[in-house]
Amino acid sequence: MAYEIRYTPAARAHLKELTARQRATVVRGVEEQLVHQPTVETRHRKPMRASPIAPWELRIGDLRVYYDVEHEPEQMVGIVAIGIKRRNHVTISGVEVDL
Repeated sequence: MAYEIRYTPAARAHLKELTARQRATVVRGVEEQLVHQPTVETRHRKPMRASPIAPWELRIGDLRVYYDVEHEPEQMVGIVAIGIKRRNHVTISGVEVDL
């Protein structure tokens, strides 16, 4: 069964700050990677260790999508934040975040 994808208002704001190409890359990557088995660790998906943002991270090139998964009462993936990784730093909405 497929998971429903929902973007939080904050994540929608993060998307608007990206270029059109970056937005398309994120939306396509989320649809390809998170609709089925979003809690299975892969090369591009990994659980975060004690992250203040979200328990899971999806890597799409230099873009990072932080998300949470709910299994009950419905199967849903909540996109919490979207950022850009440059070197060892992630920037979300122009603010550097420590992970």
